[in-house]
Amino acid sequence: MAARQGAGRLAAPLCLLAAALGVGAMVWLPAPALAVAVRPNRPPATGLPWLLVAHGRIVNELGQTVILRGFNDAAMLQTGSQALPVPLSARDAALMESQGFNVVRIPVSWSMLEPTPGHFSQAYLDQVRAMVALCASHGLYSVLDMHTEDFGVGFGGSGAPSWLSVPGIPNIHFPGLQAAWQRHLSPAVNAALAYFWLYPNWQRLYWGAWQELAREFRTDSAVAAFDLYNEPHPIPIPPAIFATRLLWPFYAAGIAAVAKTDPNHLMVVEGTLFGGLPTAIRPLHAKDLVYSTHLYSGSLLGPTFTGNPGPLAQELAQGLQEAAQLPAPYWAGEVGIDHRVALAASWARDEILLSNRHLTGWAWWEWDDTGGWGVVNGHGSADMKWLDVLSQPFVRAAPGQLLAMAYDVARGRLTASVAGAPIGSLLQVSWPASVGRSRLLSSCVTRVTDTRPGSGLVTLRLLTPDCQITLQAYAPPGPATTH
Repeated sequence: MAARQGAGRLAAPLCLLAAALGVGAMVWLPAPALAVAVRPNRPPATGLPWLLVAHGRIVNELGQTVILRGFNDAAMLQTGSQALPVPLSARDAALMESQGFNVVRIPVSWSMLEPTPGHFSQAYLDQVRAMVALCASHGLYSVLDMHTEDFGVGFGGSGAPSWLSVPGIPNIHFPGLQAAWQRHLSPAVNAALAYFWLYPNWQRLYWGAWQELAREFRTDSAVAAFDLYNEPHPIPIPPAIFATRLLWPFYAAGIAAVAKTDPNHLMVVEGTLFGGLPTAIRPLHAKDLVYSTHLYSGSLLGPTFTGNPGPLAQELAQGLQEAAQLPAPYWAGEVGIDHRVALAASWARDEILLSNRHLTGWAWWEWDDTGGWGVVNGHGSADMKWLDVLSQPFVRAAPGQLLAMAYDVARGRLTASVAGAPIGSLLQVSWPASVGRSRLLSSCVTRVTDTRPGSGLVTLRLLTPDCQITLQAYAPPGPATTH
């Protein structure tokens, strides 16, 4: 009896020790690389060329490096019990095109796609398809983002349908907190998130919804990419365990599932959004993989921007380093600031300067917002002063190797360097209508297209394999705005 009592007294500490060792092993032991076999079978492109990954870059079917820059537009996103926002209009798409943008990230709703278990809404898919077609008619690629915030619509957020929740967990409302923080701290929200990440049955439902979306667009080259999960965060799971043991296997399983239906599109995987902390990377090898982070240092994430671009540079450098570790090319799926705050224009210009320096693309958050984050406010007209801040010339498609790119806002001058390009190959420059007509100051290229205001695009033909390209606005832009 005494021996049994002694063994019982030892059992609890031994269990705790075993649990601690298990957690320690998950944190400290290296996780093996993941790999997913994806075999594209692309039909001929319909309009916009197919995009893929080659040599660590996003390229088109001609092998040209492609830089995607544009906006998020949440016209297809259901939040809580609210109706869908104002649809993107032909006027909106034409304005984006004329300002030289070439992509729209479209947050879509699992809740709208699968309103009841196992039943998918063709009417909603038709709405998404109409938006993709509208964008394509104005030269804009679409990135489809299965968006989620605070797990789902049943808690006032976006993402999962209301029929998905953990029973018996209260959705407590804390006095004195804003609505967003009510959701962030809700026990029901965090229980649902924990269940989603720890148990595969809800994940299978999620990837089943993705397969329905992918099936609809598997032959559409105007869809650039599938953004598989928006802003994963570890709470309430320890961050290192979450990323290496849950997030990356989740992505690997998802890529395999979606590729069974559609192996033809870029697959975007996002790092965590957790107070600006880095994401623990577990190498994931898959064809046409793109890595994304969201850039909100100094805007959504503190400390508030005071004019020092250092934290912005560090945030982007962190994302680029994580992309290299994966490995995959980098694209910022969201970047933005409330343009009513002090130094918003400086913040935006610093972000664009950094993206030029590192030859990266982005989707600004967002096009239409009833607060201060949008270019358009509901049914209102566009804030052209703010749009002008965001509209800068850039190289959108380059043959050979794109080595460098810079834009001098004060002088209205774009410079870019390419190397190893086939003689006679074409290079495309996004040239916003608001910048005015351009003149070519380089002898190693000739102009193919007119630079009439409103075209949004200048096409050049390379006369030499290596070229330093300079395009200059005829009239320098006016005084900088100070939002």
